[in-house]
Amino acid sequence: MFKAERSNSTLGSTFSLLELIYHATVRQLRKSHGNALVGLILNMFQTMLLVLTFYIMFSVLGMRGNAIRGDFLLYIMSGIFLFMTHTKAMAAVFGAEGPTSQMMKHAPMTTAVAIAAAALSSLYIQLLSMFVVLFVYHTAFTQFVIYDWVGALAMVFLSWFTGCAIGLVLFAAKPWAPDIIGVVQQVYSRANMIASGKMFLANNLPHKMLVLFNWNPLFHTIDQARGYTFINYTPHFSNWHYPLYVGLALVMIGLMGEFYTRQYASISWGARR
Repeated sequence: MFKAERSNSTLGSTFSLLELIYHATVRQLRKSHGNALVGLILNMFQTMLLVLTFYIMFSVLGMRGNAIRGDFLLYIMSGIFLFMTHTKAMAAVFGAEGPTSQMMKHAPMTTAVAIAAAALSSLYIQLLSMFVVLFVYHTAFTQFVIYDWVGALAMVFLSWFTGCAIGLVLFAAKPWAPDIIGVVQQVYSRANMIASGKMFLANNLPHKMLVLFNWNPLFHTIDQARGYTFINYTPHFSNWHYPLYVGLALVMIGLMGEFYTRQYASISWGARR
């Protein structure tokens, strides 16, 4: 009966795909809460609650001396923001709609569009929350200076990218063992409360402790972000190349796994989730 007209040109197809990803991203944002402003406030509240929790914990345990010389709250937020961005991106991609979702019955919707929408919606809400919290802190409480804001922001994007890469691998494996993969995702998220290194500096760790955290790409991005944020800190035991290469490798593995999984898509998978 009715059929949507589609452009056969490369440029037209590209714009059609981008438009589809845009609408899917908006839909993904609306899924968390019908009111976009309320959804943003809830995410900001969660971030500020985590910052307040770590501020109290550092003060009570007397760990403020381990922080960088500079704004102490900015030191805490530099770890919390990247941790939240990484974890939320992984959870969003992991929870994206798969090949057996009802939305896949509506052409030209694909799993690639669903994954991209989940990742972009997570990035949007985290960046918006981060900028609002920093603006409020800067204007209402105390003025601060970020030594290299371009590098610090690049580490935020790198944390998001590695989170999406890990989420993509878990997303591809989820239909085969949904319960086990769900536990793995939860364990990784909880382990990053400590393994991300947001509570300490890599330069202050002894070698036997450093090897316990050096495998984690988020540990590297947080430590590098603090090097870009504070003029008084130069990371010696982390780099941004490692999380980039790990992220690229995991994206390739995730894409191959998702393609293979999609070949065996079954409606019965929906009942197992």
